[in-house]
Amino acid sequence: MQIWVDADACPVVIKDILFRAASRLRVRLTLVANKPLRVAASPYIKTLQVSGGFDVADNEIAARMQSGDLVITADIPLASQVLQLGGHALNPRGELYSKDNIEERLSLRNFLSELRNSGIATGGPAPIGQADRHAFASQLDRLLAKLLADAASSPVSSA
Repeated sequence: MQIWVDADACPVVIKDILFRAASRLRVRLTLVANKPLRVAASPYIKTLQVSGGFDVADNEIAARMQSGDLVITADIPLASQVLQLGGHALNPRGELYSKDNIEERLSLRNFLSELRNSGIATGGPAPIGQADRHAFASQLDRLLAKLLADAASSPVSSA
């Protein structure tokens, strides 16, 4: 199990939480972006720079992730793809995407996109606040504890 981060738009405070978790739990963390990134010094943390372009980082994450991996993304189509591939998807505000909620999120995203394309200003998400950071950290801790316990009890665990 490893963590993949759709890092181009991931807030720095969320990356910092991820750096601490990866080092503390000794879990591989890969940040995928189309620009160079600065990361914490750790044998568990690396970056993967991809070329610029629409969905290039998303496509790279989907191609490299494996079933059981965790992907941090606010991109709902990527989250949907991750779920289809047997992974787990968590957004930077602490919302865990699931088979039960992803269709609704996709529908809302598509609706808002249609509004924007027709010239209606929909605004963007609010800045990440303290409550969002806390929700993300709490959900990440719970999810990683579960995923690591599941991996440890699995008959074939990978390092």
